[in-house]
Amino acid sequence: MSKVPSNYPQQPGNSLERSTPNKPSRPGWLEIIVGLVVYLIVGFVGVSQVKRLGLDPAVQGLILSAWTGVATLIAFAVAARLRIRSLSAFGVRRTSVRWLLIGVGVGVVAFVLKTLAILAWIKVTGDTNNVQDVYVEGVRGRLPFLVLSLVFLTVFSPFGEELLYRGIVTNGLLRYGSFVSVVGSTVIFALMHGINTVFPAAVVAGLATAEIFRRSGSIWPGLVVHFVFNLPSFLIMIFVGTG
Repeated sequence: MSKVPSNYPQQPGNSLERSTPNKPSRPGWLEIIVGLVVYLIVGFVGVSQVKRLGLDPAVQGLILSAWTGVATLIAFAVAARLRIRSLSAFGVRRTSVRWLLIGVGVGVVAFVLKTLAILAWIKVTGDTNNVQDVYVEGVRGRLPFLVLSLVFLTVFSPFGEELLYRGIVTNGLLRYGSFVSVVGSTVIFALMHGINTVFPAAVVAGLATAEIFRRSGSIWPGLVVHFVFNLPSFLIMIFVGTG
């Protein structure tokens, strides 16, 4: 974890810096802080308001399953427009088929490690409450809701999270070295999920996606990791049940 990919826009003299010499070529603390604060406001306030509406469980679960994606995309959009305004500077750039396939493999390994991490968490803490079951409460057996929940939890929300946590946080912390970048962004990502049974899963996901982002310089391999990581969990919640 010591080398930033050569195709990443960080060297002096690249096209971004030539066109905007007084602007940073990657996000910094301003983008990190603003992005996280906006996410907390939009995310947590929005969730609390949805839960207070007393909606049908299926409708509420559907909205909540999409809300992480909504909140992270809004947070990213606000932070990305502060100074840089170049999507490629946040890792929104083309990648190779090789990296996408690596993402699939990393996602499979991460899912296995996540399962072990959750079992260890339960063994140590005794906490068996799955806080994410609310996302699919009342949805089981309703095909349109199932399909939408699947898209929200495995594609839409992971996309927003990759933009915010990897494109801004991991990316911005790279100026302090790969260890601080990967571990620091992972801690932030995991804490944002709360101290519960999701925490160990978020640690595994954060480490996997942050490292693959650091190495590839693109958010897309990490999105593949996130998709492969989330899909089996969603299917288990739907077809097996949780508690």
